[in-house]
Amino acid sequence: MTDPRRRVPRTDALLTDPRLAEAERTLGRALVKSVIADAQQRARAGDITPEQVADHAVAALPSAVVSLQPVINATGVVVHTNLGRAPLSAAAVDAVITASGATDVEFDLATGRRARRGRGALGALARAVSTAGGVHVVNNNAAALLLTAMTLAPGREIVVSRGELIEIGDGFRIPELLESTGARIREVGTTNRTHLRDYADAIGPDTGFVLKVHPSNYYVSGFTSAVGIPDLARLDAPLVVDIGSGLLTPHPVLPDEPDATSALRHGADLVTASGDKLLGGPQAGLLFGTAELIDRLRRHPAARALRVDKLTLAALEATLVGPPTPVQEALTAHVADLRERAQRLAAQLPGADVVDCVAAVGGGGAPDVTLPSAGVSLPESYAAALRGGTPPVVGRLEAGRCVLDLRTVGPEQDAQLVEAVTACSRSDRDACM
Repeated sequence: MTDPRRRVPRTDALLTDPRLAEAERTLGRALVKSVIADAQQRARAGDITPEQVADHAVAALPSAVVSLQPVINATGVVVHTNLGRAPLSAAAVDAVITASGATDVEFDLATGRRARRGRGALGALARAVSTAGGVHVVNNNAAALLLTAMTLAPGREIVVSRGELIEIGDGFRIPELLESTGARIREVGTTNRTHLRDYADAIGPDTGFVLKVHPSNYYVSGFTSAVGIPDLARLDAPLVVDIGSGLLTPHPVLPDEPDATSALRHGADLVTASGDKLLGGPQAGLLFGTAELIDRLRRHPAARALRVDKLTLAALEATLVGPPTPVQEALTAHVADLRERAQRLAAQLPGADVVDCVAAVGGGGAPDVTLPSAGVSLPESYAAALRGGTPPVVGRLEAGRCVLDLRTVGPEQDAQLVEAVTACSRSDRDACM
């Protein structure tokens, strides 16, 4: 009797199947061959017949070459770190596509010679913060602090309030980050109260700079005191201010959130910030300061290792000069408009109610700010089912219900949201109801 495993089709024969040939064109030969090999192995193990190999390989193909999936953020957290922080604007997405091929990122088309890298993005950044004598971009805000410490305080002290030695995402702590450069942390004050004299007493020949960190992911109330930028600027040491979440100018919705323009105007020598939080752009570390300090940072050997790529530069420039970003639109959305959208959506969705709710800024920014919002409330069991849909929808559980907060859902996503909820109800009503 002939072994049925001998009838398992060969890889080269399977690659002639039009479905797999098209997948090879869009997904790549290596990925398609790995899927085919898995199907062939199942046939050899007797789980499927040899005649089913092609169909099973086609069914196992991923929809895209990358594992990341687009997600509808219905959590009400505007800058959601676990969902990629700031969603890019359509202008920024178009800019990334434009920059994906050969570009003049570091080339002068008029002269045919090398040009300053990312001059368009840097120019836009300088125009956005007119109080800066110079600007620079690295790959995130931690990198901005790292470069600052390596440039201004190698083997020296960084004077910082004990109450500002914060921990940022995923367990990274600012003092450990700075000490990794060879600098030493000189803590002053206490957890809840630090005075100007504490800084003044600590400054000496070993001082590299004074660091003021905005504790953007928490706030302390009660018996507290902190020293403002104008007072620190009068001390005999360079003043570096980490504003964290990346406002470039004051924002009416976030009156207590520091911004780069004001920090420099009040006397900071250098300001660091994130590009993918309140600015609403790509991941980047933004540096603003005096021309002399920025030039020193830019010329440090480590600056090359921390530089951003052409895609980030393109997205950053489009964010700065283009239309309002999704983050900006979410922050300024009117609750009456959100409620009206919720009513329209609820009328189309089985088991849905309109609810008033509260959204958050997120991304380690403005932790004490709440944003009145509106959304759609569904039975709790919808939460898991919606996360498993296409596209996945991520809401939040609140009072035993799955709430889809519309402050973080763009109006252009409403149709997708209706389709996702309807599909959930239709495909597995018992699990979703």
